[in-house]
Amino acid sequence: MASYSSTKYADVHSRVRILYSMLLTPLMMANLQEATNFEALMALMKETIYGPYLSKVEERGLNPRQAVYQIKGRLVESYRDIIQAAPAYTRPLLTQFYRHFELDNLKAILRGITTGSGWEQVRYVLFPLNGYTVLPAQIMMESENIGAAVEQLLNTPYYEVLSHAMQRYTNEQTLFPLEVALDLDYWRKLWHYVSQLPGQDHSRSLQILGPVVDMTNLMWAVRYRTYHKLSEEEIINYTLSFGYHLSDEDVRAIAAGVDISHIVEKIYPRLENINSLIQTPEHGLPVLEILIQRLLADQCRAVFSGYPFHIGLLLACLVLTEVELRDLTVLIEAKSTNMPSEGYLPYLVTGPASSTQLNPASGV
Repeated sequence: MASYSSTKYADVHSRVRILYSMLLTPLMMANLQEATNFEALMALMKETIYGPYLSKVEERGLNPRQAVYQIKGRLVESYRDIIQAAPAYTRPLLTQFYRHFELDNLKAILRGITTGSGWEQVRYVLFPLNGYTVLPAQIMMESENIGAAVEQLLNTPYYEVLSHAMQRYTNEQTLFPLEVALDLDYWRKLWHYVSQLPGQDHSRSLQILGPVVDMTNLMWAVRYRTYHKLSEEEIINYTLSFGYHLSDEDVRAIAAGVDISHIVEKIYPRLENINSLIQTPEHGLPVLEILIQRLLADQCRAVFSGYPFHIGLLLACLVLTEVELRDLTVLIEAKSTNMPSEGYLPYLVTGPASSTQLNPASGV
């Protein structure tokens, strides 16, 4: 007799397995990296699962921006398929996870308004959520100012948090307080939905989303201190007080000025040369984030070799699909500018390791 968990996940499990099988293989990715230019890359990509999305645009009109916009459609469809087939009690978490695309769109809209950009300038920068969104994007873009745009969000999950942050925006005339408020609200809600899951779904969701939260919070704290030179109090206020392996005490230690390398090495013992990356932040921090993402991708792949009937499999598939899209975006941008391979390979999550290698030890 099938177990209760396997019964709950029977439908979505088969869909996830199909989606996972459609991910590009290492050989396919290597072939794409060998493309001599943007046109050659597009020809190769049209032979993959992304072909139907790229073919929606006439070949003569397929520029890099359009190509990236089109292939994003596959990720949106993957989220839709998984959320609709998932057990009902898991959908609030999956929907909130999906909303980070909507959050990015909202930020892009607000930035477009402040720079005086028109709808046509912004629309292809947005993630194509194809109606699966609560944002009245074009109406917001046509608003006269940020305040009027925020009013368009009444009865959405974003109105309350933005309306509370508007006073600081009015005083400072910078989007920073609005964007920070949106980010913190997003991750707090995600963590809340994780905490609401029962039993194995709770522990398995933590296994995937916990490292994502840790990476996000760590990079915030490091960048606030390294790039923006924020005060200890500001760093604490603009970061999360919870995590998986990265504790609130760790974040407070970074804010207080302790050696960042020590914290990173404790959380990610597999990583090497951390100090050199921290000492050269303009180049080193983006590489550090890629290395952490590689660890996360490895962990997501490992989920597919274990017991499959839990939400962790769904989340792992979505993360890996998003990683693939991110790498393809890097390739498209690199090939369209004739960037040499040494310029972009270190920034591929699924590509060969950069000059900063991983230790053979296990564990994220």
